[in-house]
Amino acid sequence: MTINLDELTPPHIVAELDKYIIGQTKAKKAVAVALRNRTRRLKLSKEIREEIAPKNILMIGPTGVGKTEIARRLAKLSGAPFLKVEATKYTEVGYVGRDVESMIRDLMAVGYSMVKSEMQETLKAQAEKNTEEILLDLLLPGSNKKKRNRKESPKPLLIAGSEHDAEDENSREIRVEVNSTEDDNQAEDDMHETREKFRKMLRDGKFEDKMVEVSVQQSGMPSFEIFAGGSSMEDLESAMSNISSMLMGAGKSKRKTTSVKEARMIIMNDQLDKLVDHDKIVEEAKERVEQMGIIFIDEIDKVASKSERSSGIDVSREGVQRDILPIVEGSKVNTKFGVVDTRHILFIAAGAFSISKPSDLIPEFQGRFPLRVELESLHAEDFKRILLEPKNALTKQYKALLETEGLTIIFKDEAIDRMSNLAAEVNSTMENIGARRLHTIMEMLLEDISFNASDMNEKTIEIDRAYVDERLKDIVQDQDLSRYIL
Repeated sequence: MTINLDELTPPHIVAELDKYIIGQTKAKKAVAVALRNRTRRLKLSKEIREEIAPKNILMIGPTGVGKTEIARRLAKLSGAPFLKVEATKYTEVGYVGRDVESMIRDLMAVGYSMVKSEMQETLKAQAEKNTEEILLDLLLPGSNKKKRNRKESPKPLLIAGSEHDAEDENSREIRVEVNSTEDDNQAEDDMHETREKFRKMLRDGKFEDKMVEVSVQQSGMPSFEIFAGGSSMEDLESAMSNISSMLMGAGKSKRKTTSVKEARMIIMNDQLDKLVDHDKIVEEAKERVEQMGIIFIDEIDKVASKSERSSGIDVSREGVQRDILPIVEGSKVNTKFGVVDTRHILFIAAGAFSISKPSDLIPEFQGRFPLRVELESLHAEDFKRILLEPKNALTKQYKALLETEGLTIIFKDEAIDRMSNLAAEVNSTMENIGARRLHTIMEMLLEDISFNASDMNEKTIEIDRAYVDERLKDIVQDQDLSRYIL
């Protein structure tokens, strides 16, 4: 759940992260302070606010220790525009792949969606009211016509006859007019009463399966976005797709027969889209992205190259770093929502650096990430806590999955200890993949139970140390552990 950033103090942020991530206190503190400084800066005068640059963070640690999880939970926790990207998906201009400026365009799209959702939430009541009226119009065509002011009819022209005849004729005309007005009013009252009855039935859900015909917009106004010197094949394909949709009549509506339940969603979305002010959304989103935006660049070690190797693919890797530099330092990037200034966007980079080292990054890039946080490797005690303590711990997940089959799984303390020690042992003798090792162990441990869950007579199963050793005995006995755990 998103919480107002003004209410998030660093201890509060760390406490929220502790619900899902075990250990890594240094990294949590660094991220919490950086996030808090975003709100502190906005409270300053404009003159000094412009001078305060974000302190970008470089997180270093082996795989599976929580780097990406910290970013993912931070995104859910904060109300700021947040984007997680993989450094390996970008290439230097001139190579096949996405240009680094596309991360700013993606962040702006995230900000736009966020602000749009917030504005639509405030207009939801009005949209629901409009949707109900439109559905009633579909169920009772013509029932929503306004009472019209009837124009006075001219007296009939009598070509022949006496004055007495003329008086009788005019009197009859007036009586007809009065009767006609009364009939119309009665009909309108009856229709209004019927409409209100239908309204009650609609609210009670009695028309959910009734079929109606609605008008559906094929798509919004297509956008055409190609930027000189930085367009990848992906951008070009997207632009060509937009051109095709434009030529095929994008934005036009078509008739669709559907149930009232589905029609309500279609009409509701259409009404919300019509009620919001798109120019205001763009303005607010741009402000948020520039002042509060956060970009998490994962796998940054994969674009680091050793100094003695400066040919082939490493040229492209260094090129990615060079292209990221001006964005991190502060530059203006063209997006379909306007020009975005990146000076105050916070960047958090992370990498395992198992093959390369942080010093293999070009010096200028290292200088743009002045705060370095080293995440610690996980040990048996950490694995035990990971299995038990997080809000949605692994043991809780497997219990919930098997409960859908009517099975109750009980993990005894001795089983938890054994699994934790086994995960630590395998990580120490093989490739250290951190907490991800627990996923493999849990899957192998419960494989037979998961396979036969729907046919098992016994509905309560206890997992003890003996069961763990029995299921994982090959791993315990065999020295070549790579044959069993990848």
